[in-house]
Amino acid sequence: MSEGTMHRSAQRLTRLFAGAAAVPVILLASACSSDDSGSKEDSKPSATPSARPTVEKERFATLPDPCKVIKKNTLDDLVPKTEDESGKAGGSDDSSIRGTCAWTSLDNKGVKGSQFRWLNVSLLRFESDQARGNGDKLAHTYFQKQVAGAQRTPGAKGVQTAPVAGAGEEATVVSYELKKKEGTFKQQTVVARTANVVVTIDYNGAGLAGDKSPDAQDLVSDLKRAAKDAVAAVEAANSGSSGGGSTDGESPKDGAESPKDGASKDSGKA
Repeated sequence: MSEGTMHRSAQRLTRLFAGAAAVPVILLASACSSDDSGSKEDSKPSATPSARPTVEKERFATLPDPCKVIKKNTLDDLVPKTEDESGKAGGSDDSSIRGTCAWTSLDNKGVKGSQFRWLNVSLLRFESDQARGNGDKLAHTYFQKQVAGAQRTPGAKGVQTAPVAGAGEEATVVSYELKKKEGTFKQQTVVARTANVVVTIDYNGAGLAGDKSPDAQDLVSDLKRAAKDAVAAVEAANSGSSGGGSTDGESPKDGAESPKDGASKDSGKA
C-alpha cells in the first residue's frame, strides 16, 4: 500500500473514532437533561389535603338530677298530694346523657270523688357529632319531633299548641283531652330546648269518681313554671363548664336519637 493510501485510511479511522466517541456524549447529555427534569418534578411539594372540618363543641356537658329540676313550690302546685316528693327516677345507662323522674298525686275526697295528677320530667342531652352536626342542631331536630309526637297522640281531642316564653331557646306546650274508662284526662306536654338539651314534661290531671275535671289553663300555667325551673336547672348544672370550641365529633352515646321516639308519654295512670 502506498504512503498516500495509508495516510487517507488513517484519516478515515480518526474521523470514525471521533464520531463514535461523540454519540455517547450526546446520549449522556440527553440522559442528564432528562434526569434533571424528573428531579425538578419530584422536588415539587405534593398538594396538601384539605383540612377536615370541625363542628362546634356542645354547650352543655352534663345534666342535673331530673328529680331535682323543679322547685318545691312549683312541685307542690303540680302534685299537691304526692306520696313521694323526691319523685321516682327512671333507669338510665348514662345520667349525663338522659334522665327521667315521675310523680303521682291522688287527693281522695271520699264520696265526693278524687283529683288525680301525674307528672313526668325527661331530660335528653345531645353531643356534637362530626357526621351529623353540632349538639344544638341535633337537639333542635329532636325538639321538633317531640312537639309533633305530642300533637299526634292517639285519641287526643281538642289539640292546642302554643309557644312558651322564657324557657330556653324554644319551647312549646301541647294540650289535649284523653277519654279513659276512669274519666277525662287533661293532658299537657311542654317541650323546651336550651342549647343542646331538650326538656320534655308531661302532666295530666283528672277528676275521678264524680269529681269535676281540672281547668286545663290552670294546668298549663303550672306546667310553664315547671319548664322554666327545669331549663334553669340545666343551665345551673353547667355553669362551671367552658363550652364552645370545636371537636372532631365522635358519635355521641346514642345521643342523636331519642331514648324513645315518642316524646310525650300519655300517662293517664289512675
